[in-house]
Amino acid sequence: MSVKIIKVEKELPEYSRETADILPLVEDWLEGKDDRFRRKIKKIFEGAGVDKRYSIMSPEEVFSATSFEDKNNIYVREVKKLGKNVLQKALKNSNWDPKSLDYIITVSCTGIMIPSLDAYLINELELNQNITRLPVTEMGCAAGISGMIYAFNFLKANPGKRAAIVAVESPTATFQLGDFSMANMVSAAIFGDGAACVLLSSEENVSGPKIIAEEMYHFFNATHLMGFHLTNHGLQMILDESVPETIAEHFPNIVHPFLEKNNSDIGKVQHLIFHPGGKKIVQTVSTLFGNLGKNIDDTREVLRLYGNMSSVTVLYVLERFLNKDIPEGDQGLMLSFGPGFSAQRILLQW
Repeated sequence: MSVKIIKVEKELPEYSRETADILPLVEDWLEGKDDRFRRKIKKIFEGAGVDKRYSIMSPEEVFSATSFEDKNNIYVREVKKLGKNVLQKALKNSNWDPKSLDYIITVSCTGIMIPSLDAYLINELELNQNITRLPVTEMGCAAGISGMIYAFNFLKANPGKRAAIVAVESPTATFQLGDFSMANMVSAAIFGDGAACVLLSSEENVSGPKIIAEEMYHFFNATHLMGFHLTNHGLQMILDESVPETIAEHFPNIVHPFLEKNNSDIGKVQHLIFHPGGKKIVQTVSTLFGNLGKNIDDTREVLRLYGNMSSVTVLYVLERFLNKDIPEGDQGLMLSFGPGFSAQRILLQW
């Protein structure tokens, strides 16, 4: 019995804007600030490696003084739409009856809603009333892979079953208009909104890359590196500038032992499916993998086209690989980092 990836679909919100078109709004927002500071922030946006990003709100709304309640209400409304659309699309394009799903995992960390998204999807798409559901809410950028890991373990223990991971994020709903910290500036420059759905199956005679193994790696004494601080104005970004160097320091322990225990090594891994956390993290990991003779060009391209959509982004990278003509037997390594601080890994084989 094996667990295979059947389909990956993506869904984008209605609003989008080129980075060049956002700069005037940024300049208006920073009006009254020191000229040197304003020039620095403009350079951060221009050099973020993001050409375009999508949003559940118009850019003008993002740069308006809305309350936490108002922004979260928009988040709830739009997350329901995006989640329904992307799951519906994945099921339809895989010829799966909605009632045939046995397990649904919903992933999001950029807003608050109870009941969680999966409850609404069960009603909207009339899923199986006995479906097992799991919301993953506090694992940040790593959670796209986390959701796949949880689904894999469910399916590995239950042959002949089907699972869906639905990730929907809106980092723009967490933007803090009154926060002029560097963490808020950098997050505003690199993040965008989006949704993705991954379908997995433990049925026999289905095609798709097989999940060989999965594992989470946890950094000790690193909970301060990334996350959110809940304020009266909403979710305030925590993003420590030492994240890239911390990743570099742990990199050998993250990659090589995981591959070795699964009878592989970096020489056997032809495809790298890495989460584009931001330009500096991409550059750091690109150099580390480049020294091993590998590239993460698809990761860099997803960052350019969409920005960092938190948990969703690595699934957009995965979708690009599923649309390629990859030879049987090739291996792929999925990798993402998130609050905790942690690294999530999945080893695939086509």
